Amino acid sequence: MREVKEKRHFNTLLRDANSAFLPSQDSGEKTIRVGFILLEHFSMMAFTAAVDALVTANLVRTAPLFSFCTFGLNSVTVKSDLALDISTSGELSQLPLEGEEALDILIVCGGYRCSLAEQPPLTAKLKTAARHNIILGGLWNGAIALAHAGLLDQLGCALHPDNHAFARERFKQVKVSDRVLVVEEKRVTSAGPSSALEMMLALIEQVQDKATVRAIREILSCDQVADSDEARLILPADDPSFPETLRNLLRLMSSNIEEPLSVDELASFVGVSRRRIERLFQTHMETTPSRYYLELRITHARRLLLQSDDTIVNIAVACGFLSSTHFSHCFKDYFGISPSQARQKQRG
Repeated sequence: MREVKEKRHFNTLLRDANSAFLPSQDSGEKTIRVGFILLEHFSMMAFTAAVDALVTANLVRTAPLFSFCTFGLNSVTVKSDLALDISTSGELSQLPLEGEEALDILIVCGGYRCSLAEQPPLTAKLKTAARHNIILGGLWNGAIALAHAGLLDQLGCALHPDNHAFARERFKQVKVSDRVLVVEEKRVTSAGPSSALEMMLALIEQVQDKATVRAIREILSCDQVADSDEARLILPADDPSFPETLRNLLRLMSSNIEEPLSVDELASFVGVSRRRIERLFQTHMETTPSRYYLELRITHARRLLLQSDDTIVNIAVACGFLSSTHFSHCFKDYFGISPSQARQKQRG
């Protein structure tokens, strides 16, 4: 195998898995500031799901994309639905809506036992935020606060089912949806904890890009439960959009990292021609079988390098490289630094 001289780039599938370790492509854009207003008895699960999406977005990019802060209505501590007192960044009166520290996104976090009564100071703040063109959202029944402020009139709105009857009776101008999340241009709402994550991913795609969302899903969606209720890890070879032959090829490659199979050997195992394999990879993954196999092995090597204390020589052998020198060249071509530099950076 010849040494790789030119700079390499990962194909879409494996680029998402490696995005946090690739050379920085910082565009110079400012970090998006997200504020959460925590109502008394807010859903901790919905809140943490939303925050998890933001934190993971920062993990999968070399430059921070988001920062977040929290606010109570009239206290710096708020009791969650788990009866835990949560410290916030400040009170509602301290909400930054103007200047350099102004929020870009503001989300009201509700919960099953949250009061649905209007809070005039909150209504005033939300109206001010809307005038400053801030994106507004609601988790669980947090959208009720937006409705009180008249900020959902003629718009769709997702709420916990327990609040549908109240909202439809009280807010005639709001289109209460049976969907678990609704994303409008400047309004985003979700009905519960699971949809809170999906709402944030939709929002991140809106203010960032699809590639960032794919990279977040690479981390957060690996343990989703299948329709059969059988809990199993989600791997690229499980993608239902791929033909069965391609899924079998991906499984074969994943099972043969240390001693890579040739394309002809892969063809023999799955019972199709070499040309058919090349067409499958080009059509569904926009790459060649050999290129994907190399990226799969270099990704496996990156994980071993940063998660174990094994020697670089042993890692190179375990990932099917002919020598540590060849491995180092390939690694640097993809990640911009040598294996030893990557390990040192991770630890220091």
